[in-house]
Amino acid sequence: MADPAAQSPFVSSSSAPSEPAGPACRRHGAPACAVHDLIFWRDVRKSGAVFASSLLLLLSLAAFSVVSVVAYLVLALLSVTISFRVYKSVIQAVQKSEEGHPFRAYLELDVTLSPEAFQSHATAAMAHVNHALRLLVRLFLVEDLVDSLKLAVAMWLMTYVGAVFNGITLLILAELLAFTLPPVYEKNKVQIDHYVGIAREQTKSLIAKVQAKLPGLAKKKPE
Repeated sequence: MADPAAQSPFVSSSSAPSEPAGPACRRHGAPACAVHDLIFWRDVRKSGAVFASSLLLLLSLAAFSVVSVVAYLVLALLSVTISFRVYKSVIQAVQKSEEGHPFRAYLELDVTLSPEAFQSHATAAMAHVNHALRLLVRLFLVEDLVDSLKLAVAMWLMTYVGAVFNGITLLILAELLAFTLPPVYEKNKVQIDHYVGIAREQTKSLIAKVQAKLPGLAKKKPE
């Protein structure tokens, strides 16, 4: 029987499912590694389930209001748990067994957030917020003219994107790209890196020409 991973179009033939994640994944810890494995389809069933459920949720939000979608999700979950609870109660009454509550093991789980864990998450979030604030100050107060111009051009392009797509549509497109581009890149890494390198060099050359023509513009330090 052929290897299932070899048959899947989402798994690279040069990478086994147990292949360790890249340096960026290891540097950012377990959550980043989990996301990395999902979008690279290391486990086809898990990635398929996450992709299908999140896409269904986004399509529901595109068709209905957020309140309706949340209400229907809660009703669906309650329907499953209440039906299972009643079913187990009837079975226990008929069989005269003393199994107890069917969700007892889950009810006894400790789901509280400790002060240490909360402080850790708050510190990490604060670091990201401070970095974002510093970046916004740099861009809007024009510390570097080229970077501020890049933001202006990007926002100008986004006005055209916003005229065609709404936020939910952009999220749907982003998810489709997130679950399709990584495996495609993994299969064609050499060719894609080659063309990306060419585009990057041309972009650097264009930025250098712009910097040279603008008077009084401070040159960036080479990276």
